[in-house]
Amino acid sequence: MKHPKVFKSILSAAIAFGMATTLQPAAAESNDKRNVILIIGDGMDDTQVTIGRNYLEGAQGRLVIDNMPYRGAVQVLTVHENDPSKFIYVADSANSATSMATGAITSRGRIGTSAKDDKDLTTIAEMAKTSGFATGIVSTANVTDATPASFVAHVSSRGCENPDMMVNAEAFAGVIVDCSADTKALGGKGSIAEQIADADIDVVLGGGQKHFNKNAEAMPKPLFTVAQDNNYQYITKAKQLAQVNPNQKLLGLFSESTMPVRMQGENGRGSEAPKPSFLNKVDWRVGDVEMPAPMKCEANPEFEGMPNLRDMTAAAISHLDARSANGFFLMVESASIDKQSHARKPCGQIGEMQQLDESLKVALDFAKENPNTLILVTADHGQAAQILPDGSLFNAMPVAVYPMGMVSRIITPEGQIMAVNYATTPHGFPIEEHTGTTVPLYSNQPIPAMLTQPEIFNLLKDHLQL
Repeated sequence: MKHPKVFKSILSAAIAFGMATTLQPAAAESNDKRNVILIIGDGMDDTQVTIGRNYLEGAQGRLVIDNMPYRGAVQVLTVHENDPSKFIYVADSANSATSMATGAITSRGRIGTSAKDDKDLTTIAEMAKTSGFATGIVSTANVTDATPASFVAHVSSRGCENPDMMVNAEAFAGVIVDCSADTKALGGKGSIAEQIADADIDVVLGGGQKHFNKNAEAMPKPLFTVAQDNNYQYITKAKQLAQVNPNQKLLGLFSESTMPVRMQGENGRGSEAPKPSFLNKVDWRVGDVEMPAPMKCEANPEFEGMPNLRDMTAAAISHLDARSANGFFLMVESASIDKQSHARKPCGQIGEMQQLDESLKVALDFAKENPNTLILVTADHGQAAQILPDGSLFNAMPVAVYPMGMVSRIITPEGQIMAVNYATTPHGFPIEEHTGTTVPLYSNQPIPAMLTQPEIFNLLKDHLQL
């Protein structure tokens, strides 16, 4: 049997306290090891990719993702909760990630469960583990958030992230969730955090300490301790990624909740509403409008000391490669493309798109030395954000024409202004909507030109020969 070269790439990266670390997986025993790296940009439709490309590489530049040799399109499928025979046309991260993880179509908010009858659906990670593969999830969100949870947990609502959120709990902004039937007291598997702590997952990296600081159901013991009892080494600092023991599973939680984003608008600015003059408010054909001032993107100080997604991806690959002779399944999520778009903050989206692109480079470098590695990059759904002219195309007309949404006018490194508009909800409402577009699929191996989201599951399963 031939031995592959030792994996080399950008696994050496500066992390907390300026400390550099090189994380190298042990050489595989055989090129016959089969691996899957599924990278999900949450909310990453083509517009989000274009915004990132324009800022990070310039209008004529190319991201790493643009150099992937194969490209397809994916139809996102969602059904009604009470009538799964009826489709609706806009997904959330829970049902769309569940489709990729299980090959089933379900309703919004569900984590690894079916619509209406609430049956557990076997995930690709569970199938891979049963067949002797190592498995891992990495996310810049809470590891209990919808996308990572859909690969490793089964619960009726994405809001049931810890034991305190299982029965008539407020998930966010007055939204009440109830997962009573999933409590361990009633024979269920417990909250998402409990299922992760109890699980046989080799690597779990991301945010969400607050969920694992909660006591287990009916037990005076925090969930991170439950995880340690289940042979997880628990880390909370970036520098610890270089010190992990491959003989133990790895749980790394680096922030209380979603990990801070790398970039932000100037002085923390987000998008702002255009300001029409009094005359324009009276009659749209007269008066004028004041647009938000241009701004630059800058480093987010809250990101300092965090492991970036590249570091976590490198550490996960290293750990998984060392733990199985068969290969591994790894899901990596760049979560805040979506979260920052919800918040109308394009600079945050751009920084998160950059993190995804860096992580993809790590995956591609690994695949060069391990040719039986399938890499797929896709999104769970589309998101708000439109690139509009900075100054309407209709300005030659003697009327004030301007976007009806919230706008950011970003000064790019090319010295031009990129106007990004958010217009799915009213100005006074704090959150933008998902959209129902198809999403891209990139791969290092041949893929169909068009497929549905549940068919991604088949690509994963077939490559691992499950």
